[in-house]
Amino acid sequence: MGKYSWSKLMFFMMLVLVLALAACGGGSSEEETSEDSGDSGSEGSSEESKDEGGEEGESGEVYNYEDFNQVVSNDGEATGEGTLKVGLTSDTPFEGTLNWNLYQGNPDAEVLSLFDEPLLTMDEDFQFTNDGALNFEVNEDDKTVTFTMEEGVKWHDGEPVTIDDYVYSYEVIGHPDYPGIRGATDGFTLIEGYNEYKAGEADSISGIEVIDDQTAVFTYKEIAPSLTAGGFWYYAMPEHHYEGVEIADMAEAPQTRENPLGIGPYKVDSVTPGESVVMTKFEDYWRGEPNLDGIELSVVSPSSIANALETGEVDYAINFPTDQYPDVAEMEGVEWLANIDGAYTYIGFKLGEWNAEEGRVDYKPEESKVGDKELRRAMWHAMDNEAVGKRFYNGLRWEATTLITPYHAEWHDDSIETPEYDPEKAKQILDDAGYEDTDGDGFRETPEGEPLELNFASMSGGDTAEPLANYYIQSWKDVGLNVKLTNDRLIEFNTFYDMLENDDPEVDIYQGAWSVGSDVDPYGLYGPDVAFNYPRYATEESTKLMEKGNSPEALDVEKRKEIYNEWQALMVEEMPVVPTLYRAYVVPVNERVTNFGIELGYDEETLPYKWGVTE
Repeated sequence: MGKYSWSKLMFFMMLVLVLALAACGGGSSEEETSEDSGDSGSEGSSEESKDEGGEEGESGEVYNYEDFNQVVSNDGEATGEGTLKVGLTSDTPFEGTLNWNLYQGNPDAEVLSLFDEPLLTMDEDFQFTNDGALNFEVNEDDKTVTFTMEEGVKWHDGEPVTIDDYVYSYEVIGHPDYPGIRGATDGFTLIEGYNEYKAGEADSISGIEVIDDQTAVFTYKEIAPSLTAGGFWYYAMPEHHYEGVEIADMAEAPQTRENPLGIGPYKVDSVTPGESVVMTKFEDYWRGEPNLDGIELSVVSPSSIANALETGEVDYAINFPTDQYPDVAEMEGVEWLANIDGAYTYIGFKLGEWNAEEGRVDYKPEESKVGDKELRRAMWHAMDNEAVGKRFYNGLRWEATTLITPYHAEWHDDSIETPEYDPEKAKQILDDAGYEDTDGDGFRETPEGEPLELNFASMSGGDTAEPLANYYIQSWKDVGLNVKLTNDRLIEFNTFYDMLENDDPEVDIYQGAWSVGSDVDPYGLYGPDVAFNYPRYATEESTKLMEKGNSPEALDVEKRKEIYNEWQALMVEEMPVVPTLYRAYVVPVNERVTNFGIELGYDEETLPYKWGVTE
């Protein structure tokens, strides 16, 4: 599996189910940095500009990610030694929860991906394969999946990885005292006895039976389509390493933060909290001896990452800010790779609250300043997202239309009509809905004649953060809406998501981003009982469609597509969020690096243990 599918794809596969790009590292405004923003244009422009990054505009050269390589062109033989210097681009230290079962932020995931690896692999169509350390066999008739661990796989302390370590992941995540954020998706809740275990009503998960050291059989209530498209958990957890540690204390334990264990080609030697990690070759890696002596990762600020690449301080940059690419595209000694990103940015509207006691969304549009669909529709018409993609990202991000992205090419419905950029139409919609400037101050009042001031939350980070937020504010002001930044400033990553999660009354509108995962199922972001449903939108129709999309009837792929096309259209009609940009990402790699790629799907030749440097 290439770099993309090893760290980012495996992370994205899971993240849609459990975590915001609130966890995503990067340097641009809507990217949640610790995930994660011209010409006049419209969504009715050419297919190329809509789906692949556009054509050349007045702002300068416009790039298309499909014109880039996905594998480095250096095909020289790796020396078998040397250290790869990795820069994690972030204006925030990584948290340091270095265990896949316990971490929350993308910076930690990027660190993890360099020393621990998923047990399961995935093809370019986002279906699990049997090329990893764990194999599986589905029996639809008796609703079971048999998992078999390869022999010879070892933890970095030399202990063998057994099926018990895989089962232990489920037991930790499902435990009532589990301090993390996973375990609410079908891959867990459909296992017989899991919910009873989670509720503390049982001491074990009855649907998991360990046969021997290498084999376990999981019995499910039903075999849902999502299971083989990212629904199984991907990681083992070293039970022996956490012996004597209470589950509630695991995230803060030294076993997680100071001496984490993995099964990947490189093992952790030392951790400087929040700043750097030194890794060395794990000679007993199960696939074969790695091509490097080690990897050194350090956090580098978005403002410094380009210089670090140019001077050779960094060989490879994670989460390089896309908006910086045009300025450094011709940098000597660096090759640029690019691919479509499994993510989208969006404008969200706060339409209710999270009911923590009952674990569900309380959808209250009648109490929200932005509860009127016509107001939201007008705000969509006021945004020129095609121009945003060209001017701010030189085509490496482009206008979004629906909440199922072109990353899922077979599922994205580009035939759905969405509001196009038309400020005059936006004004007419507002007029017709009763939003008029009754006091002559240049801003519209509510249909009831009350002042309408909307607070817009947007994150700090990167050169585009402030101008992009200002662009959207000005676009809405141009149609008579009084929108201002929440607290009159851009908001730091952690504070931003605290405000969203706690439904801060100072947030009416916000700019965010989501990873979309390997499975097209959107329930993990917009389900009525999902805490990451930040707009707090939940209707019977939306919930019914999402549930149908992951039901046994949806094992018929064409039926599932029909269901999700209907859901996409519903979300365009309801607009709890407005998708703004689809995106590609760029990866700078020093020309001395070989066997490195960001292609989708499993590729033996660009697995991390094959990464190397040439003479």
